[in-house]
Formats: sequence, C-alpha cells, structure tokens
Amino acid sequence: MSQLTALKSAKSREDVAVLLQTSKQGLSSILYMKPIASRYTVFEIPKKSGGSRTIKAPDEKLKLVQTKLSVLLQDCLDEINASNGTKNTIVHGFMRKRSIITNAKWHRNRRWVFNLDLQDFFPTIHFGRVRGFFIKDRNFALHEDVATVLAQIACDGNALPQGGPCSPVISNFVAHSLDMHLFRLAAKVGCSYTRYADDLTFSTNKKEFPKEIALENEHEPHMWKLGPELQELIKHSDFQVNEKKTRMLYRDSRQEVTGLIVNRMVNVRKEYRHDVRAMVHRLFRTGAYQLLGFTKGDVPAFEMRDGTLDELHGRLGFIDGIDRHNQALVAGKGNTKNTLAKEAMFRRFLIYRDFYTAEKPVILCEGKTDNIYIKHAIRSLAAQVPDLAEIDAGGKVRLKVRLYKYAKSSTGRILRLKDGGAGNLKNFITTYKNDTDKFSAPGLSMPLIVLFDNDSAGKDIRSAAKESRPNKAAIDQSEPFARVIKNLYILPTPLSTDQKESKIEDFFDQPTKAKVISGKTFSDKNEHDDEQHYGKWTFAQQVIVPHANTIDFSGFLPLLNNISALIQSHAKAAVPPANPNKQTEPAD
Repeated sequence: MSQLTALKSAKSREDVAVLLQTSKQGLSSILYMKPIASRYTVFEIPKKSGGSRTIKAPDEKLKLVQTKLSVLLQDCLDEINASNGTKNTIVHGFMRKRSIITNAKWHRNRRWVFNLDLQDFFPTIHFGRVRGFFIKDRNFALHEDVATVLAQIACDGNALPQGGPCSPVISNFVAHSLDMHLFRLAAKVGCSYTRYADDLTFSTNKKEFPKEIALENEHEPHMWKLGPELQELIKHSDFQVNEKKTRMLYRDSRQEVTGLIVNRMVNVRKEYRHDVRAMVHRLFRTGAYQLLGFTKGDVPAFEMRDGTLDELHGRLGFIDGIDRHNQALVAGKGNTKNTLAKEAMFRRFLIYRDFYTAEKPVILCEGKTDNIYIKHAIRSLAAQVPDLAEIDAGGKVRLKVRLYKYAKSSTGRILRLKDGGAGNLKNFITTYKNDTDKFSAPGLSMPLIVLFDNDSAGKDIRSAAKESRPNKAAIDQSEPFARVIKNLYILPTPLSTDQKESKIEDFFDQPTKAKVISGKTFSDKNEHDDEQHYGKWTFAQQVIVPHANTIDFSGFLPLLNNISALIQSHAKAAVPPANPNKQTEPAD
C-alpha cells in the first residue's frame, strides 16, 4: 500500500501513530501531556535585512515525530506528482531535488528581477488552515480526526512554528493555491515566477516590466510597489507582503535571488566567498575559526562562536555545488584549469580535516572493495590486533582506524582520487607535502596509511614516495611499510617467501575464492570474461559481506600486523611541537 493510500485510509490517532512508526501512547504523551509552552525552545536570530526572526525548535521527541511526518508528506507529494504526471517547477524551498540554485537559475540573465517577501509566512498558516487543507484538498481528503492530529503535531498552539521539521512541507501545500494564481498571472504577462518559502521572485526580459505585477512609484524613482492584480491575488490567498523587502533589481546592478547572483550565471556573492576563504585560512593557521551562529545554553543565542569543521565543510560544499552547476553549463570549453583552481581550497580543507588532524589512523586503499575486506578482517581478528580494534563488554567490535571512503563521491573528485587505483594514489602522494605545507596549526598526530597491492602497478607508488621523501631514499619492495613525508606512509601487501608480487585478494583462503555465483567463478583481475567470471565488487558484496562471520581471515594477519607496527612506529616518532603554530615532523 502506498503512503498516500495509507494516510487517506487512516481514521484515528492510532492509525496516524502507526504511519509515523510510534505508539499511540507515545504520540498522546507528546501532544497532550506536555504543556505547549515547554514543547519548544524559542530564540531569535538576526535577519540580513535587519531585525530578528523568531525560531521555535521542538524538543527531541516532538522533533522526531515532526520529522517522520515531513518524510511521510513528501512521499505523498511525490506520489501525487507522479500520478498527475506533473513536475513542479514553481516551488523550490524544502522540496526534494530542489534548492536555492534551482530557484535562482529561472531568473538568470534577465532585464528585470522583482523580489518580494510574504510577511510572517509560517505564523500566518494557522491551525485551522492546516486542518482544513488536509480535509478539503482533493488529493488528501483525510478523515477529520486524522487531519486534526496532523495539525496538532505540526502546529505550536495556533500556527506553524518556524523551526519545526514539518512546517516547510505543510506550508508548501497550503500555499499551492497562491502559487497557481501567481503562475498564471506571470504567464499571462510574460514573466517567470518561482517561490522559495516566503521569498517570491518574478523576472522578465520585456522592455517594460508588467504593471500587473509591479509599478514604479511616481514620486520616488526606483521605488516599486505591487501591481493591483498581484496584490489582490496575495490578499485573496490570505497572505501579506512585507513592504520593506520589496525590490526591483535591474540588469546593470547586482541581481540577487535567494542570496545568489543571477546577472549572468548563477553565482555566490563575492563577500561570501571571501568570508569562507578567511575562515579556512584562519583554521589552517590556528586550528580554529569563528562565525556568527547558534549557541545552546540556558538562554539560546545567535552570536560569534567557534565554528565546527562540519559547518565549514557545508559552506565549502555549497560553493562547490554552485561552481559545479556553472561548470556543467560550459562543459567542453577548456575550463579544466579554472575548475582545479576553484577546488584547491576545498581540497586542502579535506586534507586538513581528514588526514592532517585525524583523530584516529587513516587507511587509504586503492579501491572500494579493499575497505570491505580490511573492515571484516579486522572485526574477525580483533582480539589479535588490539591497535586496530577493541571489543567492549558486550562483545561488540569497534574499529580504532578509519577506512577512508572516497569512491564515486564528491570527496574522491575534490581529492582527485576519483574511484581509486595506483595512478591516483601516486598523484596524491606527490602533492601531499605541498598541500600540508599550508598548515601551521597543530596536527600530524595520527598516521595516514596508503595501502596498495605489491604488484607491478605498486612500483609507481613506491617511485612517487621516493621522490617525495626529503632524502629521496629508495623503498624496497620487501619493506613492510615506509614513511614518506610528515604523517604519510605507504604500506604494500606483504610478500611470502616465494612471492615476487602480492595483492589483497591473495589473503583469502581458497574455499572463499572458489564460491560460485550464478554459474560464474571469481576473477580478481580487472579485465575478465563476464560470461564466465564475476569480479571484485560482486565478490565483496555477495561473498564477503554476507558470510563474514564464517570466513577464515587468518591470511590477513601479516598485513594487519604490519599496519599495527606502523601505527606504533608513528606514535613513538611523532613529537608534539613546542610552538603550536610551527609543526615538527616525526623523525625518519
């Protein structure tokens, strides 16, 4: 049964509780036992345009229920759109696969861009509007008792709270009628229209801006007011406009839509880039940076405080997302050099966070299957490799190393590791010193271990390591591991007495590698006959993962012992710097 069908079939609070994967008693306790005033933490955050915005953050139990309701309603919206064969290009706030980027791009390179804000958007959507929507809307037409419960979950007393997880999706439902009216008006007069939460935008390349939407004040040039038709439609939909935030943006000035520049390409404001760059540089120098953000305490506040690595990662990811969007528009036009330059700061941040200041040893493997092998081998042999794992009183194994995941991700792209392989690891080793030379904050306490197959391709990794070492000393194939520079080490798969080469799959016993799947046998070669053999990924997913508890991983012990020895060696060699702004390298 679909989520929408299940919701329309619900008749009681108990049915709603089942849909939200909670108990009737638990839901009743959240909604009726606790005073409304104590369900939310209320605080103010400053608006960019001046003044402050009231945020109401629900307590943990209510937040969880509201989050589940948000997911349920978004699932229902997806079903409705699929059933109607429609693709909503109007609403971009709090919609799946929508963002401020998708919103802004509709207004790129226009003669006129007109922005307006709805005043008190969430508080305007009161309990009765929410309940009435779910009862009367033809797509939902819910039982009255169910609509009441949904409104009780979503509303803080008599209105949607700004800060509630399900407020955005419900606000989009309630504002749908307004969106349809404004879309038709925009189409009639030759404009594009989009909405992101309470932020409405109209744009056009017409010589004169349509008076039905906005008029220039006769007595104050460049001051604009709503046109009569637009004003009437908004009023008819029971919303109000914040007159102070109504503005017309011309082609020869900076045009912004939801905080992004849209004059030509969608872009980030220069001030934002500058601020993020300054935060990154301060982090690299001192190990900390500051930003204006929310602080928890007896009295929640929005103030200057130390920022977190996750917050800075989010800002860098946001900039990268905009740049990637623009790169896609000019693909194949020779912009590779510019692309790498824009990614350089993000790359160094990831190296700083994930390798330079790592909280545990990091293992960087050639491919994604290696991570799976190593993880299960450590779990299986945890009692014999205490440097790599610990077993708690309940018998649960916790890894004491980080197996770095990067394949098929933005991380792999930014670090230029792509999907792995000896060639990409070689390039990473070559640039590691230059990247980490940018850091003067304390770090390097944990080793970064590049683990690779000890085969012909491994020669390139050893060669790159040699050239990166301060003394250019060669690295023998039989060495269990070797320090390259700073906290960077290379560790090849070990060789047995009669071996000249080895690879990680050699450490599995023969019965494990002899597993037949769909009439095919395992091949650990990168190139193989797909009609007769299955490859490493299938081996990892269909043989190793489901049978890890019964597989004999003892063949991995020499490799794991080498990793342990490397970790111990680095711990002895790494000397904390006397000056926190000057980094001392571990001795060779």
